[in-house]
Amino acid sequence: MLRSLLTAASGMKAQQMQVDTIANNIANANTNGFKKNRLSFQSLYYQTYRNQGAPLGGGAVDATGLQVGSGTEISGSAMVMEQGQLETTGHVFDLAISGPGFFEVTLANGDVRYTRDGSFRRNVDGELVTAEGGYLTPRITLEDGVVEVTISPNGTVSFVDDQGNNQLAGEIRITRFPNPMGLKAEGGNYLSANESSGAPQSVVPGENGAGMLKQGSLERSNVTTVEELVSLIVAQRNYEVNSRAIQVSDEMLQTVGQIIR
Repeated sequence: MLRSLLTAASGMKAQQMQVDTIANNIANANTNGFKKNRLSFQSLYYQTYRNQGAPLGGGAVDATGLQVGSGTEISGSAMVMEQGQLETTGHVFDLAISGPGFFEVTLANGDVRYTRDGSFRRNVDGELVTAEGGYLTPRITLEDGVVEVTISPNGTVSFVDDQGNNQLAGEIRITRFPNPMGLKAEGGNYLSANESSGAPQSVVPGENGAGMLKQGSLERSNVTTVEELVSLIVAQRNYEVNSRAIQVSDEMLQTVGQIIR
């Protein structure tokens, strides 16, 4: 009975973390380029009372054995890299990646981060930056006198100056990873590379399996609110059932205590 208390408690803790993850997904339903998280579960240690194939006497053997588990735990979490819906904004510096890949951003402190959020803008020096001031890498600079800016699907940035001349401002590249699900979330819509994600590979949009750029659009979160609400209900019911198991175990312990008296 004491084991049943601990087993059910492990289930409650796991479901609480599931609710925390779902809540974060729902909270970021309107975050540009956000990738939802999914938890995975694994069973805990099993106590074996009788092994499979153990002799039962008379030449018979146990076909199934006897084992009792001790609960569950969270084995890990992973970002779901499904493409979010592309929303047309009409803003000239809004960029969406249609397909795999990330924008590389260099923060003010020199750290390199990666993002699917392509809501860029010009700073006072004419460079394309994120809302937090991180520089799009390679850096793109649009000097004064720019009349019209065009960003092609393959990343070429060109503009028409106030003299009516066509100018080339640079090329935007996309970064790919062998295992994008291994990227570490850093907050602020940023991800960082590590040993699990593999080394970053800078490629031209549309080449080597990379996505294409779409100017004047942003990628929405891939969170589906209805699916998250259904998962939330399931997690809540599982939590309630585990709490009921604890209540039953407690009642059984009370019965045993009354017998002793």
